[in-house]
Amino acid sequence: MISGKIIKRSDISKKIGELKEVLPAKLLKDLEDAIKDLDLDEDTFYKIIDIVTERYKKALVDPHEAVGTVAAQSIGEPGTQMTMRTFHYAGVAEINVTLGLPRLIEILDVRKKPATPIMTVKIEKELSDDRDFAKKLASDIERTTFKDIGSISTDLGSMEIIVDLDKESLERRGLTVDDILSKLGAGKKFNIHVDELQLKIIPGERSFKELHKLEEKLNNIVLKGIKEVTRVVIRKEGNEYVLYTEGSNLMDVMKIDGVDPHRTTTNNIKEIEEVLGIESARRAVINEITDTIGEQGLDVDIRHIMLIADVMTVDGELKSIGRHGVAGSKSSVLSRAAFEITTSNLLKSAVKGDVDELAGVVENIIVGIPVKVGTGNVKLTIKEENIN
Repeated sequence: MISGKIIKRSDISKKIGELKEVLPAKLLKDLEDAIKDLDLDEDTFYKIIDIVTERYKKALVDPHEAVGTVAAQSIGEPGTQMTMRTFHYAGVAEINVTLGLPRLIEILDVRKKPATPIMTVKIEKELSDDRDFAKKLASDIERTTFKDIGSISTDLGSMEIIVDLDKESLERRGLTVDDILSKLGAGKKFNIHVDELQLKIIPGERSFKELHKLEEKLNNIVLKGIKEVTRVVIRKEGNEYVLYTEGSNLMDVMKIDGVDPHRTTTNNIKEIEEVLGIESARRAVINEITDTIGEQGLDVDIRHIMLIADVMTVDGELKSIGRHGVAGSKSSVLSRAAFEITTSNLLKSAVKGDVDELAGVVENIIVGIPVKVGTGNVKLTIKEENIN
């Protein structure tokens, strides 16, 4: 090496590429981006490489470290400082989303449906700055029923249901009377008479029972939009319009023209698993926990969160942290019994004749022997001829 000689950019890329067996790809890329535009001599360059490598190795987990216990403590302790509340989501008026400790519990329990399911719908880049298109898209997604475009009343004297449509509401929702008629599909069960903006719907069999059933059906029928989405709010973020929805149906929303499926997401992690697969569900668990903790001003190293997400998804399906998921599927009898439903676990295992290998932390504490983590998992061997 010649001190003072400026190293070329091509040499920087080449030398950094040689470290791919030592350092992770992300770290190498960040390192290259940070120094590629600097005029560095070779001595300084190699000194930077040495410092980065040394610090990376110091940051690695020690052999036999109890990473699960550290991760649990790192998330559990800030969890005691989290509030029990719901809050307006990202400043969107009137859309509430569960936050704080209830949301964290919801994520770790893998609830089939969150208390407040919400989708963030992104529009394709070339249309994302068009407010009129955003309004049309919102209209196509938001559920529309008769209550949204008019009123329904029952005339018991003539045994018919009268629907009075509101012209302005029809225009706002992008619907016509013909659209409604085609959606209703009158036939054997009922007939429809149209008088401008008034529909008279007559059941095929004129009875109170049939009239009541027909009225109930009309109240529940979805004339336009997605059944699960009760409301859509449009918000401008930067140079693009973003839609926030109350209710979630990721599959149907992603099929709509103009929606960007690569950037559209939901806070329903179970739905993400069903639609996009287990890897996406893992990423969603990480993002949701990070956002929930970060929203309250708390900071947890992402590696702890990633470990929990890995444990929840390692078997190819999303498992909750608890007796119905990760904790309940442990191979150790004593570990399962120590968590919950002690008697039932011990009884079932006794009947089956299960054997506990005492490989984990909890079971070793219970029986009073050294835990097989850290130095407790290191064995010392020596050759007999060296013993004097």
